[in-house]
Amino acid sequence: MTPRQLGLIAAAIALVADQASKVWLLHVFDIARRQPVHVLPFFDLVMTWNRGVSYSMFQAHTELARWGLFVFTVAATIALAVWMWRSIAPLLSLGLGLIVGGAIGNAIDRAVYGAVADFAYLYLDTERWGRLSWYVFNIADVAIVAGVALLLYDSFFGSGKKETEPSN
Repeated sequence: MTPRQLGLIAAAIALVADQASKVWLLHVFDIARRQPVHVLPFFDLVMTWNRGVSYSMFQAHTELARWGLFVFTVAATIALAVWMWRSIAPLLSLGLGLIVGGAIGNAIDRAVYGAVADFAYLYLDTERWGRLSWYVFNIADVAIVAGVALLLYDSFFGSGKKETEPSN
């Protein structure tokens, strides 16, 4: 399997898993009506709409801002996809594919719903500090974080440095 194929497969899996989970949770399970759903002592399913980017930064409260974020996401995704397409390093291509698939999934949400659907809520209840919470996220976010982790790993330990060296 070529690095390009690996990246494309990773992008497709991330995108399909993200969109399938959102369609099921929103339209079949009806998470908005049933929330919160306690799955594990540290994990709930809840429904939130993120009108911004990571950690709800840069909230888009107007249609212009919403479409501005969408255009920015599409442009960044195209740049990452080109990088993935040109990559000769499998680990780099895998990481970029995960980021591209996740970014496309969240861009679809922004275009269709006006915001990104988030539903996974991790937390830890403690006696001393109360509830320690992580932000609410979705499968696209997991793919993006995993992809960034792979890019970082590849930049420090992988073949990324070899890829940028001159071939002469």
